[in-house]
Amino acid sequence: MPEPLVEVFAPAKINLSLHVTGQRADGYHLLDSLVVFAGVGDSIAVAPSDSLSLTIDGPEAAGLAAGPDNLVLRAARFLSPDRGAAIRLTKRLPLASGIGGGSADAAATLRALSQLWDIPLPEPSATARIGADVPVCLLGRSCRMEGIGDRLSPTALLPPMEILLVNPRVAVPTGAVFAGLSRKDNPPMPGSPPSDPSAFAAWLSAQRNDLAPPAIACAPEIAETLSALADLSPIHHAMSGSGATCYALLPPGQAALARDVIRSTRPDWWCAHAPLL
Repeated sequence: MPEPLVEVFAPAKINLSLHVTGQRADGYHLLDSLVVFAGVGDSIAVAPSDSLSLTIDGPEAAGLAAGPDNLVLRAARFLSPDRGAAIRLTKRLPLASGIGGGSADAAATLRALSQLWDIPLPEPSATARIGADVPVCLLGRSCRMEGIGDRLSPTALLPPMEILLVNPRVAVPTGAVFAGLSRKDNPPMPGSPPSDPSAFAAWLSAQRNDLAPPAIACAPEIAETLSALADLSPIHHAMSGSGATCYALLPPGQAALARDVIRSTRPDWWCAHAPLL
């Protein structure tokens, strides 16, 4: 790849809550989710080229194909189908892990190529055609995500926290998780999250991830991961997205120690800590 002209960070997207509130006639599920972003993620680098190409490196690159269906290339064609660029994706987030890696990569690609090609970014809602999580990743800040991922409402500033992300290295097919839902017309989130730390913790404890029970049925290791996080006495812990990545929210300065505890007992798991962005 030529020397890149633009590099963009693609932060992990975490669903602190995920309520499944319905299903449309076309099969798309309706969601109500509190989404935040963490200071750990992938990165996209782009350079001028006559043709469009993608190379992938990084510690989590194994198993990810650079074919035309890759969300990075789909995002590039969505932004401008006839332009060329050499794109490099550096993967640090596990594949298909419920923290929006592919969608974050697509959103970062849109940002990078917008700069390289000097063309405007699309409205976030328009990018739902690339993937349901691309709009929120393009917005790139904590928000309430509703509908099929296209209705975004930025939240008030959340309390200062760090996050620990843990993945037990199991694959959880998203389709099987949604198919395992016992019901698809669950109640939405009640109101907006409060900014007071103690009130926020109480509010979040009353929320749900409706995909957790069917995900655990597919991969019991998720329950083991949640139990390990509970032992850390966090502010809150739950599964993100459709799994298998789980998270623990911790007071500032405590996430690195919590990461070391997990690594000492389960060195085969993927884990990372970061501030919330």
